[in-house]
Amino acid sequence: MLSRSATNETAANSDSVAFETPAKIRFEDEIVSAIYSHADTIAAGVMTKRRPMVDWDDRIDDILTSKVLGYPIMLLMLAIMLWITISGANYPSEILSKVLFHLEDKLTGLFEMYNAPDWLHGILLSGMYRTVAWVVSVMLPPMAIFFPLFTFLEDLGYLPRVAFNLDHWFKRAGVHGKQALTMSMGFGCNAAGVIAARIIESPRERLIAILTNSFVPCNGKFPALIALASTFVGGTGTRLGTAISAAAVVGLVLVGISVTLLVSLILSKTVLRGVPSTFTLELPPYRKPQIGKILLRSILDRTLFVLRRAVVVALPAGAITWIVANISLGGSSLLHIASSGLDPVGRLIGLDGAILLAFLLGLPANEIVIPILLMNYLSTSAMVELETPAAIHELLVSKGWTLVTALNFMLFSVLHFPCGTTLLTIRNETGSFKWAAVAAGMTTLAAFVACWLVTRIASVLGGLL
Repeated sequence: MLSRSATNETAANSDSVAFETPAKIRFEDEIVSAIYSHADTIAAGVMTKRRPMVDWDDRIDDILTSKVLGYPIMLLMLAIMLWITISGANYPSEILSKVLFHLEDKLTGLFEMYNAPDWLHGILLSGMYRTVAWVVSVMLPPMAIFFPLFTFLEDLGYLPRVAFNLDHWFKRAGVHGKQALTMSMGFGCNAAGVIAARIIESPRERLIAILTNSFVPCNGKFPALIALASTFVGGTGTRLGTAISAAAVVGLVLVGISVTLLVSLILSKTVLRGVPSTFTLELPPYRKPQIGKILLRSILDRTLFVLRRAVVVALPAGAITWIVANISLGGSSLLHIASSGLDPVGRLIGLDGAILLAFLLGLPANEIVIPILLMNYLSTSAMVELETPAAIHELLVSKGWTLVTALNFMLFSVLHFPCGTTLLTIRNETGSFKWAAVAAGMTTLAAFVACWLVTRIASVLGGLL
């Protein structure tokens, strides 16, 4: 079995709150080194090699953990997983959406048959049911593809290699190398990534991993990122445009990872100061994945678990959205009034009030942000979706959107406050609403700063051009 050690040895700050002392860390390192040295001695004394044997695990690891090839391979694997998820989820999402909204038409017929009041139909169907339908149709197919792919790499033994490669960067940020694994889980669902932080033994480093997990985009954010990248960055209808759009999404993922490292560094040097704990990683041998167990574990333990929590928080969100869109004051709906009030803040960071309000109302589930925004722009009383990306592009441009607006929207989507499911998970994992509030405030601040910088840079470049 191949054994490699990735160890954090950052010195403690004299005024830091140390969860582990340097002496303890050095003692643990010595124990681990002694164990492996003694094991090698025993193996050399009892084993005889009749002929040179090729250790394929070592050969493969020389490539996958190479300083030159390791990172490009990781990015390639991410791109392939995203491509499979995006390509594979489109058709099932479309079918699921048609089935669920066809069922809505049938339920509407029952409401009309029994002369149910319009407000009851609006809250239950146009609000709650339609919101859940959006969440299920958009969220279920990508998760049903992404989680098995992720579990496949996990069962194969590749994910520990990812942690080994990224340990250097997390070490420099003063946190635990295992945070790379929890961050990877966040691509499927940030709530699952928060739960995965249990593998980090140090309470301080576990908390940092929990607070920063939402900086990587989950599957609920990818539909909006892909749609806007396709219409504003790469264009539609050509292979080159598709490649450019995919590259833009990968670039946003890299931005999220970079912000994760930066904020982890800031936290480890300020409010969560301490000595990074030892990370001794024994790379397991590559195994033949067990497809049956992979499907069972990824679907039951991850996909359905996350989906259930998302539906629970989406139900009240649908009712609230419908209410604020259908109650008027002075001839304007509460939705329009609220977006107008947020407009000055939105303009400051290259967005508008309708966008900020969509993100606020989309707190329970990221999947409903775009439908709420379109509903506001079109002045409709229920969530809608335009049929083609070109139609979405035309509408957004008519509302004053530019490439900078689209870029800021995508940045805000990647970095902004966690969804309701993730916030509840943070509260459950930390046992405190305080840390859930800290996570929401910290991520929102990062999103505002990033968008403000992009807006200022675009303004300067525009003036120079």
